[in-house]
Amino acid sequence: MNVQKETNGFILSINGPVVIAQNLSNAKMYDMVKVGTKKLVGEIIGIHNEDVTIQVYEETAGLQPGEPVETTHEPLSVELGPGLISNIFDGTQRPLEVILQSSGNFIARGVEEPALNRSKKWDFKPLVKEGTRVQAGDILGETQESTTINHKIMVPPGISGTLAEIKAGSFTVIEPLATIQTDEGEEYSITMLQRWPVRTGRPFANKLILGEPLITGQRVIDLFFPIAKGGVACIPGPFGSGKTVVQHQLAKWANADVIIFIGCGERGNEMTDVLMEFPELIDPYTGEPLMKRTVLIANTSNMPVAAREASVYTGITIAEYYRDMGYNVALMADSTSRWAEAMREISGRLEEMPGDEGFPAYLGSRIASFYERAGKVKCQGSDDRYGSLSVIGAVSPPGGDLSEPVTQNTLRVVQVFWGLEDKLAYKRHFPSINWLQSYSIYVQNLEAYWKQNVAPDFAQLRSEALRLLQQEAELDEIVRLVGVESLSFKERFVLEITRSIREDFLQQNAFVEIDTFTTLRKQYLMMKVILVYYQEGMKALDQGYSLKEILAIPARERIARMKFVPEEELSKLENLIGEIQDQVKAKMRGEVESNV
Repeated sequence: MNVQKETNGFILSINGPVVIAQNLSNAKMYDMVKVGTKKLVGEIIGIHNEDVTIQVYEETAGLQPGEPVETTHEPLSVELGPGLISNIFDGTQRPLEVILQSSGNFIARGVEEPALNRSKKWDFKPLVKEGTRVQAGDILGETQESTTINHKIMVPPGISGTLAEIKAGSFTVIEPLATIQTDEGEEYSITMLQRWPVRTGRPFANKLILGEPLITGQRVIDLFFPIAKGGVACIPGPFGSGKTVVQHQLAKWANADVIIFIGCGERGNEMTDVLMEFPELIDPYTGEPLMKRTVLIANTSNMPVAAREASVYTGITIAEYYRDMGYNVALMADSTSRWAEAMREISGRLEEMPGDEGFPAYLGSRIASFYERAGKVKCQGSDDRYGSLSVIGAVSPPGGDLSEPVTQNTLRVVQVFWGLEDKLAYKRHFPSINWLQSYSIYVQNLEAYWKQNVAPDFAQLRSEALRLLQQEAELDEIVRLVGVESLSFKERFVLEITRSIREDFLQQNAFVEIDTFTTLRKQYLMMKVILVYYQEGMKALDQGYSLKEILAIPARERIARMKFVPEEELSKLENLIGEIQDQVKAKMRGEVESNV
């Protein structure tokens, strides 16, 4: 598409990342503009009489009144096509690796590079024949984008008609490979490259009820507080509580086909960790490097504040594109608090009426509009194609205050709350998710999946374990007041069991290969082992046997080491259940003989 440019606008005033311009003819809200002689990237966010307010996504130092302003007459859009996977972009989808080669370690202001490589050729394989009637969303063909992602070339939204021509072979993203003739006689040339405005959600046929878990391999999440494919979750927590650690673990091990990771205002070294680790880590589902299914959006804390908003929308638009191909996509945003702080700064520069704690009054609607783009959908097109987009956002409340506006507005939208606690992190308990504060509203939706694919009593085990952890919190209060001697043997046994749940099940070591990821089957067996020990011990205590003897069974040592049992040797855990039952009964027989 030819971009029309006009240079009859000029800068009137500059206020940080906000620029006021005049004389921009036919300016429209959210159109992209080029500001100043360096052609800095900006977006129109307000029009008042002849004044146009522009949010600039680059450093504005050195701009002067009177410099030219050009409008592209197009909204902020992203390029969609093969080449996105394994790439790293900034908030406005500039390819950082390409810019590194052209301008060095620091991005020069005004530098322009296409998001997708214009010279690389992709092998295109047609899947439909000429003369076929096609509609928006139909798959015309495919190209192998990475070893794990088969990139589908689809009819762009809003276009339908007869496929007049389609070619096989190697093409760049801008070379025509098909032609569609509409009923009105117009012809559309189809390339591998599409553009889509980031503030508009991509269309779909309809949204579906969620019923399949997004398996993360993190035991506290998958068993206690699961998220469904197509669901939304937030991870709030104070500084140092492990938000980024959890986000990285989810990005590494979630059973999604495509991962979009947005570093929105976080420290640059955190994105560096991702860039260095992902090429070395192997995806447990495909055996390929994790970067083969990952797109990174890097907008770190030393980049311009305004671009944080663009990075969030850029990431979710790319995620929707892969969802439309029929893939399960997981998006991690770290962290949405930095995005909200950017909105607060821009709102302050615009002198808008502030809401709670200085945040703009529209904070809640902006957060909601972001999370509401998640879901499991029937994709557009004539075939039965389904895709999902799961969104997981980290929130960084100052001082861990969960009553602040960003956290509260997020909790109104999301269905899963993983509340991190710094005290757990200081004890080296990771993931440091507080099991008493967190919740998941997807549990009821997932019970049928657990029953069919894991075990019939999976949900019951979950409920029993949570009940015991709640009982532990109540008993801890008594112990702090009057000491452990005031507890009965049964209550002391509950404390031993919950200690085992916390240390032997919930605690995971991300640096130990065998412990960093656990399948649902292993999670079930591990919890089954602990609860069978609890049930057998309680039976023995009911019959008046000694707590000391019950705690002394040899199997306790194996319970403490069960997290290190390999996935291919899960029969050892099944055997351990029987051994626990036999050993408790043997201790009871020993008690009877000694009593006699």
